[in-house]
Amino acid sequence: MPTDTPQPSIILVRPQMGENIGGAARAMWNFGLDRMRIVDPRDGWPNQKAVAMSSGAGRLLDEATLHDDVASALTDCTYVFATTARARELTKPIFTPERAMQIAQEKIAAGEKVAVMFGPERSGLENDDISRANAIINVPVNPLYASLNLAQCVLLTAYEWQRATGESEAERMAMAKTEWANNQEIEALARHYDERLEEAGFFYPDHKAESMKINLRNMWSRMPFTRADVQMLHGMMRQMVRWKERSD
Repeated sequence: MPTDTPQPSIILVRPQMGENIGGAARAMWNFGLDRMRIVDPRDGWPNQKAVAMSSGAGRLLDEATLHDDVASALTDCTYVFATTARARELTKPIFTPERAMQIAQEKIAAGEKVAVMFGPERSGLENDDISRANAIINVPVNPLYASLNLAQCVLLTAYEWQRATGESEAERMAMAKTEWANNQEIEALARHYDERLEEAGFFYPDHKAESMKINLRNMWSRMPFTRADVQMLHGMMRQMVRWKERSD
């Protein structure tokens, strides 16, 4: 059964190759989408090449709905996006995938049913298909080579959907089984280095010693140390002191 997660439906209009249908299913499921509708596939349905290419996302193909034409695929939709790489002589708002999926998220959250149409591999959606959409999605690609594979285009849209839902972090830190060092631990590290460097005669000449110590303290507080970092730096200093004592 499809998940109950609110999401747009992905409509493949007259897809030509089973491999691309399977690739689109895989791209959808990578980002949590599982509502596929297929309009008049060239090689019939079901398609074993699609299953082979889906690589674990075969459930989406089993649950996909089959339609004879675009109109029947859009029956329950309240807002529809059409993807196209070419300029069309149709007056419609045109969005990047990022902005389109932001709008989709807002509309779905308000209870609307949103769909995104993708055209056949060779020529894309026809104007008659696009005329049934409320808006166009245009991917900002290299104008000298604007052709996108069907599954690639679905992947871009699905990725932007995930971003729009706020489920992906723009940046995160992998802590590798440690935690950030607290101020007490940083203070102890600074004191350890101050004492050992003082003994080694590092703070020289005397009239610059205070500013050198302040700069060193500032460096410790400026750098984001983990507890593992602090332990390693303590160990490095202890080992250098032991080596010096043995050498003497």
